[in-house]
Amino acid sequence: MSRLANQLAQAEKEELARAIRLLLGRPLISLQTDPDGFDLVRRRHSTLARWFDYYCGWRLFMEPRQGYARLVKVRADADPSRPARRRRSTKAPFDRRRYTLLCLVAAEALAAPVTTIGMLAQRVVQAAGADDQIPAFDPVRGDERAAFVDALKLLEHHGAVTAVDGTTDAYLDSAEAKVLYRVDTTRVMRLLSAPVAPSRLPETDWPDLSELAVERRYGTDEPTETQRNLWARHSLLRKLLDDPVVYRADLSQAETAYAGSLTGRQILRRAAEEAGLELEERAEGYLLVDAEALATDSKFPDDGSHAKVAALLLLDRLVKDGEASRATLEDEAARLLQRRPRWAMAYQSDGGAGRLAVDALAVLHGFGLARTRDGLVHAMPAAHRYSVREEESP
Repeated sequence: MSRLANQLAQAEKEELARAIRLLLGRPLISLQTDPDGFDLVRRRHSTLARWFDYYCGWRLFMEPRQGYARLVKVRADADPSRPARRRRSTKAPFDRRRYTLLCLVAAEALAAPVTTIGMLAQRVVQAAGADDQIPAFDPVRGDERAAFVDALKLLEHHGAVTAVDGTTDAYLDSAEAKVLYRVDTTRVMRLLSAPVAPSRLPETDWPDLSELAVERRYGTDEPTETQRNLWARHSLLRKLLDDPVVYRADLSQAETAYAGSLTGRQILRRAAEEAGLELEERAEGYLLVDAEALATDSKFPDDGSHAKVAALLLLDRLVKDGEASRATLEDEAARLLQRRPRWAMAYQSDGGAGRLAVDALAVLHGFGLARTRDGLVHAMPAAHRYSVREEESP
């Protein structure tokens, strides 16, 4: 009986760790897109909610009837590395206009559980026209309809709206397209990851959106010692679980002190163990490693992306030299394209080497492997984890 109890406890521990990493990689898990992941989170919901609240101060919402789980991840600083992206072929990041229309469409979709694309467009026209700070929406223009479609398709991707008759892409060709939607109003509201609701902001011509991220639980003017320790724990764990690498130089004084304390070190190790992650603690900083890559939406190295392949090769040059100018890295990208003329065809054109170097550097910056200072690109300490080995083809 004791052996069976140990096996059950071990199975529960492994399930909890897997569910934590699944939610870290995909904060919105749906029954339609991942039934196994959704069922796992549903079964361990109570324990998961306590885990995320204790270590990160994040809330986990479970909606079994609507078929989704939502981890509300909050950060004190904005993270530009994860923009909303168009769900059409380009996958380009949203621009200001698309973000504006996304907010308007989401707000107007709350008005009715069933609507049409024409009714939604008309409501957005009225909403934009009622505010002098928002440019008017003109569905007659093709570029406006394209931005409107991108906003709608993102909501569709997250399951907030569902096309039950017709396709959203039809609106690209004609403003008279007929599409019927069912709206999950609860999920629409859950998409906004902010501790303060927009309706609670002061009524001004242009409110300060940073107020959406204010978390009262940590105190405001003069926090207590308990509140400061709570903030240090949550802030540090949020960075470790969200960022590829955390350097000590980037931590605040409170975070550094907490990480160096006996209690802080114990909590970091326990959080990593319970999440099934390996904690690497170096002189320069910290790194959490997920061998299965469940806790991330982007991997490196990754042969599936030309920019990531180029990033690895440019990183090898950076590590050897310590630093390089952008022009040097662009020349290196040009040589890479010349040696492999049938590779990365999207970059095999005029200016392609420059675009490839820019995209590769964005990868390195995003993974904390390189930084630009004084016009030069510098290899960061974590870059020394990687090396390139040439192999002869058979």
